[in-house]
Amino acid sequence: MADEIFSLGEPALVCRWRLAGRHVPMLNRHMRALSQRHLQDGPISANMLSWVKQHIEWALAEDTTAVADGVLMLVIDEAGQAVMSTGAYVPLADATADVLMARAANARVEADRTGIAPEVLCSVANGVLTVGISSEANPCAAVSLAEQLAQTRGVRVERDPALSYRVVGGLAAGAVALLSDEHGAVASIDGVGTAADAELIAFLVSAFDKLRDSARR
Repeated sequence: MADEIFSLGEPALVCRWRLAGRHVPMLNRHMRALSQRHLQDGPISANMLSWVKQHIEWALAEDTTAVADGVLMLVIDEAGQAVMSTGAYVPLADATADVLMARAANARVEADRTGIAPEVLCSVANGVLTVGISSEANPCAAVSLAEQLAQTRGVRVERDPALSYRVVGGLAAGAVALLSDEHGAVASIDGVGTAADAELIAFLVSAFDKLRDSARR
């Protein structure tokens, strides 16, 4: 399966989704976000979406050669051809706020091309979760889950596409984290924010961990 990637043309979209027990946690959220992405010629076709979901639910779940707790990589080229492969999961070696912001900035470049950023910066301050995308943007799976989890705890959720710039300029107080389709919720190790701010970030990190644990059972 992995060898087929060399027959593809120039990649137009690369999705990296975390695996747990050869299953994809948040699969329905991932599929919803994939359907909202676009390539050069327009939206991703219904046939492609069906192929992706069927492959994950049937072939991947039974593939004993797949990396059970790794990363699923979906690559679609400019001609609309696609391939999937699995690889080892590598945790972020550096979780400082600067690194998390850089990753979110790179993801914004992808959002300009395909419509959705797979990694987004967020912050928690004064009981408010602020997510670094615009109010009209379609969220990736990790962002949609984090926003819903916060709301279930009565936490107000806001969006601000300039969040990274405010963090850099010292204008955004609170705890900072990255919401990622590959890594889940990654708390900044810089330790900014109150204990209450950090507690909500820790709750989000724990929620993603529990979701992966459930998928392995």
